[in-house]
Amino acid sequence: MATVVSRVESDGPRERPLTIGAVCRRLQDEFPDISISKIRYLEDQGLLTPRRTQGGYRLFTEDDVDRLETILRLQRDEFLPLRVIRQELAAPRRKPRQRMGLGEPEQELDFDTLCERTGATPAFVRDLEDYGLLAPAGDGSERRYPERDVDVVTACLQLARYGVEPRNLRPFKTGAEQEAAKLEQIVAPKLRSHNPDRHRAGLEDLQTLAALSQELSQLLFWRAVRSLARP
Repeated sequence: MATVVSRVESDGPRERPLTIGAVCRRLQDEFPDISISKIRYLEDQGLLTPRRTQGGYRLFTEDDVDRLETILRLQRDEFLPLRVIRQELAAPRRKPRQRMGLGEPEQELDFDTLCERTGATPAFVRDLEDYGLLAPAGDGSERRYPERDVDVVTACLQLARYGVEPRNLRPFKTGAEQEAAKLEQIVAPKLRSHNPDRHRAGLEDLQTLAALSQELSQLLFWRAVRSLARP
């Protein structure tokens, strides 16, 4: 009986729901950029579904917190867009993709495999290359594409269904490169350091800055989109 009581006592606190502020405080150490507005944004995107009190206050279970941690790690460690994170969370039985930090080698695909994995025609993939959306290594039949280009091609295919052609997507690439260049100015001294600890700190700073920049871009983007829906 003592064992049962001990287990109930240890499990009890885990089942106690947390307010959104408590969740922020709990995750602050691992995710310094976490904020109430970010959690609300993820809820708006359908990635989180905390229950509400009669007064409208959000209450998070341990499962909610675990899910939030997974989302934040996928954003921070893999730079995945929310669309892909939603797919990852919707398929829990699928083999998890290998976590890959900055600077680590990534699996590469040849041209035919990229077309096969995405369902894109060779002509469509070539158009994406012509407009800079894809930048394979090598030439001709030796071209190799990082595995993450599968997500790029898939997103472009979905946009194409709405009449958005590859030539219309070049501003996305230009904007991403401009944002990356701004981050480079901030972390370049550390990244170029021959000191392993300083270089590692530079990679960590780059990951944090990238996540913050992505969050800001998403918030501003959705604010602009919502303005389009106003009468």
